[in-house]
Amino acid sequence: MTLTDMTYADLIHDVEDRLEAGGRILRHEAERLLDTPDADMMRLAAAADRIRIHFKGDRFDACSLINARSGRCSEDCAFCAQSARHNGRADVYGLRTADDILSAAHAAREAGASRFCTVTSGGALSDNDFDSLIESLDRVRREVDIALDASLGFLDEGRAARLSAVGVTRYNHNLETSREHYPSICSTHSFDRRVETVRTALESGFSACSGGIIGLGETPSQRLDLAFTLADLGVDCVPINILDPRPGTPLEHADELEPMEIIRTIAVFRMILPTATIKIAGGRERNLGDFQALALRSGANGMIIGGYLTTSGRSLDTDLKLIHQAGFRL
Repeated sequence: MTLTDMTYADLIHDVEDRLEAGGRILRHEAERLLDTPDADMMRLAAAADRIRIHFKGDRFDACSLINARSGRCSEDCAFCAQSARHNGRADVYGLRTADDILSAAHAAREAGASRFCTVTSGGALSDNDFDSLIESLDRVRREVDIALDASLGFLDEGRAARLSAVGVTRYNHNLETSREHYPSICSTHSFDRRVETVRTALESGFSACSGGIIGLGETPSQRLDLAFTLADLGVDCVPINILDPRPGTPLEHADELEPMEIIRTIAVFRMILPTATIKIAGGRERNLGDFQALALRSGANGMIIGGYLTTSGRSLDTDLKLIHQAGFRL
């Protein structure tokens, strides 16, 4: 039976069985599933959820982050309020103190987060700031029982080794969008440079956290390009952000995505990346609203809790209740 002869129900069932047996979804199958009609949406979501259960069980990755240096970024990413090239309204401050970072780590642990990510704006920290941050992270490692992530821009082997030595186990560097669409989003560095940082993280022994933002004006096919690139790289943690347009940025008037389009994307990403942790991240509150629980039962098994870099999130109690009601354990 050819793909065009198959019903959506048959295709979903066939892909699910193949993935659980260790196979892979084909590109043309993913393209068709991204067009799943509303009548088959719950079937798609349920299959993605079963794939998640098969490979990940009920384990949930709840990550809290601190924006440890904000604004003054020299890059021109069109979605980012922290770029000095736009008229965004993000706070501007230098590297946070060790006490600030330690306090945020304690708060994350007490809230139930399993991981704590230190994020800084810009392409890379200066040597002095990097040295200071290493001291801060070493203190967090010694005083707080929480897994450490870092997102500090472009990464080389030397800095990777120093981060590993103070207990960082996961490095975040999003690809943001597809190779084809990337020049429409950023002109100050290349897509290949982002890929290089992800490869450096993997080769240095880190878990690589890399995903992107949907709703940047990309096509559905370009979303699949991103997902397959992440799969080919071997990324094991994939945050899916949904654009929350920031005033003063080139994308401040971008069209909002419909919740069901987001749910389809999450489900198909799970099928392309069956063994990865998939997180719903920035923009979930605005774009998914009451559909967040469905997103967690459509293949996702992680979430950023406690707010983001330039926007606030929901209360921790609300998010933790959602996670438990969706059947996960932290």
